[in-house]
Amino acid sequence: MGEPHLREDTMAKSKTNTEDYLRMYRQMVRIRTFEDNANQLYLSAKMPGLTHMYSGEEAVAVGICEALTDDDRITSTHRGHGHCVAKGAEFKEMFCELLGKEEGYCRGKGGSMHIADQSHGNLGANAIVGGSMGIATGSALRAKLQGSDDVTVCFFGDGATAQGLMYEVMNMAALWKLPVIYACENNGYSEYTRTDEIAAGSITARAEAFGIEAHKVDGQDVLAVNELTQKLVARCRKGEGPFFVELETYRYHGHHVGDINREYYRSKDEEKDWRENRDPIIRFRAYLVDQGIASEEEIEAMNAEIEKDATDAVAYAEAAPYPDASEVDMHVYAD
Repeated sequence: MGEPHLREDTMAKSKTNTEDYLRMYRQMVRIRTFEDNANQLYLSAKMPGLTHMYSGEEAVAVGICEALTDDDRITSTHRGHGHCVAKGAEFKEMFCELLGKEEGYCRGKGGSMHIADQSHGNLGANAIVGGSMGIATGSALRAKLQGSDDVTVCFFGDGATAQGLMYEVMNMAALWKLPVIYACENNGYSEYTRTDEIAAGSITARAEAFGIEAHKVDGQDVLAVNELTQKLVARCRKGEGPFFVELETYRYHGHHVGDINREYYRSKDEEKDWRENRDPIIRFRAYLVDQGIASEEEIEAMNAEIEKDATDAVAYAEAAPYPDASEVDMHVYAD
């Protein structure tokens, strides 16, 4: 009698996996497409300031954020568009923010490096390297004091492991068993310097020194990232945090959009190898087709739909109004 139920459970799980996998693929493509369009806005001098491309690191943001709810919080970095999109941000409001328009998430005042989206638990990007570590840990302390079961994920790069704040907050988080996950996006470079030239010893061992359980995972494998994060989030909700994860990944562009000639610090062959052999989107697309989850035609249609959404959102943002000059001192101080 139990066999039909087993089949039903398996089918239900398979359907859930299919929906989850397609959403993860879609979210990764949305990030890549957003960044391609943001890069063009910069190159055509339509976007003020600099921006830092997340292209190549999509599996990190999506794998982690797909294991979170809107009640869970994240803090982001100067390379933060991927985190914003993965946590639920919409193209129109994102592009409006980049172009300084009033319909942006921060009414055009945050720009590329300071986008926050409270409705989806995104406490904000931060232009200061490692600057959001205290905010994330404070968010986790708030959850514990309030008796909430939400979890906070703190995204930061390998370069931020040289910041003293990281060790202060990890010490507190370990002592107080806070529900926070420190996610180190190790993309191989701290601005223009190889990680192994700025980070002595093991990155995960730094967390272990505080008694924090640390993991290392392939940041180009969205399923591996998601599986690990789901487990750690569930354990955080039970009071078993904090945790530390080092995610090995790669940024395709330079440190920022103006960093065009990179041969003095990394080779074109290295970039080519990561793009062709370790691209998270290409790898996951091949998996979806191989598993019969989606056909090439369905994936191409999804890609085209996302590209149209982005093109429409850019046009909308370009035509959208700037905030009124009277807003210049709005939100500077609490009312």
